Amino acid sequence: MSATAVHSLWTTAADPIQKIDTPNIEYGQLSPTLIVIGAAVLGILVEAFVPRKSRYYVQLFVSVVALAAAFAAVVGLAASGYSSTKAGIAAMGAIAVDGPALFLQGTILLAGVLGVFTFAERRLDPVAHGNRVDSFAAQAASVPGSDSEKAAVKAGFATTEVFPLLLFAIGGMLVFPAANDLLTLFIALEVLSLPLYLLCAVARRKRIMSQEAAVKYFLLGAFASAFTLFGIALLYGYAGSVSYATIAQVVDGTVETVNPALAGTMGNDALLLIGAAMVVMGLLFKVGAVPFHMWTPDVYQGAPTPVTGFMAAATKVAAFGALLRLLYVVLPGLRWDWRPVMMGVAVVTMLGGAIVAITQTDIKRLLAYSSIAHAGFILAGVIATTPDGVSSVLFYLGAYSFVTIGAFAVVTLVRDAGGEATHLSKWAGLGRRSPLVAAVFAVFLLAFAGIPLTSGFSGKFAVFKAAAEGGAGALVVVGVISSAIAAFFYIRVIVLMFFSEPRPEGPTVAVPSPLTMTAIAVGVAVTLVLGVAPQYFLDLAGQAGVFVR
Repeated sequence: MSATAVHSLWTTAADPIQKIDTPNIEYGQLSPTLIVIGAAVLGILVEAFVPRKSRYYVQLFVSVVALAAAFAAVVGLAASGYSSTKAGIAAMGAIAVDGPALFLQGTILLAGVLGVFTFAERRLDPVAHGNRVDSFAAQAASVPGSDSEKAAVKAGFATTEVFPLLLFAIGGMLVFPAANDLLTLFIALEVLSLPLYLLCAVARRKRIMSQEAAVKYFLLGAFASAFTLFGIALLYGYAGSVSYATIAQVVDGTVETVNPALAGTMGNDALLLIGAAMVVMGLLFKVGAVPFHMWTPDVYQGAPTPVTGFMAAATKVAAFGALLRLLYVVLPGLRWDWRPVMMGVAVVTMLGGAIVAITQTDIKRLLAYSSIAHAGFILAGVIATTPDGVSSVLFYLGAYSFVTIGAFAVVTLVRDAGGEATHLSKWAGLGRRSPLVAAVFAVFLLAFAGIPLTSGFSGKFAVFKAAAEGGAGALVVVGVISSAIAAFFYIRVIVLMFFSEPRPEGPTVAVPSPLTMTAIAVGVAVTLVLGVAPQYFLDLAGQAGVFVR
């Protein structure tokens, strides 16, 4: 072959110069997430450059300011019409900016602020070597009980890395319910999960148990992530795209251009059904639905209580947001396939969570099983497949997250010589020792039980009403029965606190700093306001309940 021939081949091959379009990123619409991720990166720089004595205060300031600024950005976007008329897809089709995304992001950010307050609490444990201590290990890298750990405690070290880790987790959670393609969904899942695995492992007291919780969470979470990724691969094989809109069109059969490769896979429903099932399974793991709930009680019990409270509230909000978007935007054409399966999951989750909770003797495990039952109640709203279903789920998630953080914040206050007194027998007679703390906890328990005039009642009523109107009446009956079962163990704790004799060697109630007081007060206020006058917030959730397609 002559040189000229080679040259001509080369020129013809390289002739049509394809311009790579510069990516078009709407920074304003993505500002809530960018602010939080930016603050998390700043937090890492603070760990590197700020002297150890000042880190705690700088990290606390950076975290609270960033979350407040991000919340202001969410409110600004909603006020500018991005929750309704201007809703659209940003970042080259990767992120949806619409009502449900903004509502859930606002909820996650508020829960994040309260989470930061409980993380920063330093008055509950006795002063060690002249230093105030928080709930986290003095030096996370040292072996529990080793000399290096004792030296770190003596020197007054503190794991201030928990603040940037919390911000990274929140950053992932903000993207998760707004993801508009499967790859963004998966990356957000990993960004929110990895910091949580670490945060579960850094408890100051009971460190071995805390590390065991983290390992269990990590192993099961890795399984769930693998299922999700495999499901994404199958859905990509089915539709030839990871974009939600394209997959939805292929499922509905409304796709405009069909190339031969796509024509070959479109008819293969096995790819679609198995892929969708695997992605949904990964999300059900995150919300703690039966039978993917096995990690929940162990992790809730072993993780530091502030982490448990934040995780129980915010992860549920993010994961249910992602599940709603997947089922309502990508798979509405598969409704007849996924509804019966999800109904079965919801029934087992409601009953399983409520029945097993009765046997629990540890307050954190009891709240863990209660959270499983609540996942079942929220699934009832997801199954409604109506606009009311979406808005009722949004309202329930908002109400539930504040009750949860408040309840776990109260758990951090009841302490004995070994740290938190989480065994139920220790709570006997608490109402006589500390009537205010017991009364506040009783309010949270009544909200969990769904007693009228609390946010729990408004949320359950909205979800069950949506399910009944959506043709899932049987689910409502099961929901009411499991609510009655659940009410039994909530009321049992209240009876134990107020009508039992306090033990002489019982626990004391620590007086927290204004940070934890604020978290608990906000929890009580939201619980009562959403119970007594929920209509404004139900309307807000109703306006925010439309997904951009």
